[in-house]
Amino acid sequence: MIRVQADSFNPGEELNRFTHAHTDMGAVVSFTGHVRDASQSETVSALELEHYPGFTESEIAKIEAQALKHWPGLRCLIIHRYGPMHPGEPIVFVATASAHRKTAFDAATFLMDYLKTDAPFWKKEYRDGGAVWIEPRDSDRAARKAW
Repeated sequence: MIRVQADSFNPGEELNRFTHAHTDMGAVVSFTGHVRDASQSETVSALELEHYPGFTESEIAKIEAQALKHWPGLRCLIIHRYGPMHPGEPIVFVATASAHRKTAFDAATFLMDYLKTDAPFWKKEYRDGGAVWIEPRDSDRAARKAW
């Protein structure tokens, strides 16, 4: 399941619902990404993500489909926000459920590595020195390439 939304969400509630929906699975792994309050030694007051509705969801669905093909029986929940956000707020949530922990961990890592580099979001940080567009880091690209 994929949700791209402007509204904030409660990661604990999302994880609880996801876990209870997949009691047939032996392992559930989750990751929550939050807005940082600093970047490049500057204070960050906000982060803003832009996207193209419909296109963004279809591209994330392609990433999810790759995971489902690679790990049959996997269950996924991907929530990604857009719009303005402030430090401490959740940006992204990924949960995976599988029969065994290694698959759940690997699939969650795979999904996040792809989301960091391939999901069509345009990110702007509002820092002390002004607004800056953010690109994936080399380390993000290297992690993605490893798959």
